[in-house]
Amino acid sequence: MLSFEEKLAIIESYPELQRRDVSLRRVNFHYEESAHDKKIVVFHLHPNGNGYVYGGLLRNYETDDKGFLNIRDYTEDALRTLLEESIHSLSMRVPELPAKSKRKQAASGEGQDAEWIGPEGQLLTLKQEDELWYIYAGLNLDMVFETYGEAEQYLQEEGFSPGQ
Repeated sequence: MLSFEEKLAIIESYPELQRRDVSLRRVNFHYEESAHDKKIVVFHLHPNGNGYVYGGLLRNYETDDKGFLNIRDYTEDALRTLLEESIHSLSMRVPELPAKSKRKQAASGEGQDAEWIGPEGQLLTLKQEDELWYIYAGLNLDMVFETYGEAEQYLQEEGFSPGQ
C-alpha cells in the first residue's frame, strides 16, 4: 500500500488538479475545468492512506453511491490510471440537443428501454433521451451515441445481443 506522502506526490503531479485542505488533515483535489457539476477528483485523502477518487462516469469500476472508489490499497500504476480516466471523463461533455415533443416520441416508439446481454451475462440498458441514445450499466452511464445505429453497432462489437 502506498503511503499518504506517496499518494500525495502522485496526485500533485497532475497540474490540472488543485489541492484543497479540509478538516482532520484530509486533502481534496478539484478539477476546475470539469465539464460537469462534479469537480472533486480526489476526496478526503487521509494521512492514514485512505481516500477516494471519483469514478462515477467510468465503466468497469464498482463505485459507492456517490460515484467514488476507495484507493487505500491502490498501486502507483493503478492510481495513475484511475486519476487519468477520472480527469478525462470529467472533461467530456455530452452535447445537449433540443428535446422532441412527447407526441413524436410516442409515435415513433422512442423513449423505450432495451436490455442487452453480454457474453458473460452482463446487462446493459439502451435508452433514448432527448434525441441521444444512452447505454447504462446499472445506474452508471457507460456510453452515449447520437443514433440508434451507432449504439447498436457498439453493443454488437462488444459482444452484446438484444435481451428478450
